[in-house]
Amino acid sequence: MSVIVQNLTKIYGQQKAVNNISFEAKKGEVLGFLGPNGAGKTTTMKIITCFIPQSEGKAQVCGYDVVTDPLAVRARIGYLPEHNPLYKDLYVKEYLSFVAGLHKVKNKRQRVAEMIERTGLQREQNKIIGSLSKGYRQRVGLAQAMLHDPEVLILDEPTSGLDPNQLIEIRRLIKELGQEKTVIFSTHIMQEVQALCDRVIIINKGEMVANDTIETLQQKVTGETVITVEFAQQILQKQLTKIEQVKTIKSLGNGRWQFISEKNKDIRGDIFNFAVANDLTLLEMKKEQYSVEDVFQELTK
Repeated sequence: MSVIVQNLTKIYGQQKAVNNISFEAKKGEVLGFLGPNGAGKTTTMKIITCFIPQSEGKAQVCGYDVVTDPLAVRARIGYLPEHNPLYKDLYVKEYLSFVAGLHKVKNKRQRVAEMIERTGLQREQNKIIGSLSKGYRQRVGLAQAMLHDPEVLILDEPTSGLDPNQLIEIRRLIKELGQEKTVIFSTHIMQEVQALCDRVIIINKGEMVANDTIETLQQKVTGETVITVEFAQQILQKQLTKIEQVKTIKSLGNGRWQFISEKNKDIRGDIFNFAVANDLTLLEMKKEQYSVEDVFQELTK
């Protein structure tokens, strides 16, 4: 595993910002780190990246402990913090060259040019960072995080301030990086979670309340299976009660029906067989799912 967190706790005075959380993240995985404001996401990321020490527990990156081997950890991590700290008086290309020098990157000029192209900064590379929009500053921060080709990328709100076109490009880049590296990123944009994450961790008030794939979490939250069906022919509700494992049937009008099954029972096969047996034409059959927003709200309310 690239990142291993065991019983991690961080206490500020009387407040537990992070309370005994454990998780792992492996190479080739995009892990979404979600939670309400103040839940402890940024605190956890700062511990993993050696910015602050934990009060209890352990954190390892690529086999190195964040307390005993912080330099080895930092060499293997690319970090884009929530508040992107940049030298605003430097030019983009100049700043990236400076960061590459700190990391002792080989073929510095070539690597800087590659990161400028990969993050779409070609037109801005000769501009002063302070003159850039927030979206382009985020791109500069992402470029510096990737300069030294780290094994682990930790991104705190990486798409903040991006316009819709920039969002698509950066999401595509994060998805590509997730195939070859370990990517942990936090966001409040639930569409990003759906589009990018292989797995999500949700923390609330410092405690971990979920660690699973989105699909599995949706099933756990909903429990019931909801199927929407449209028949070409008119049919009485009394006839539909013959379908097994259906708990509730609701007419939506114009030949459309909603079926709610018993917990974790997929009844689409039964509905199809019923339609065939009764010479009914199925125009549509769709399994409804809770959105990621619904799951998030259910687990953090």
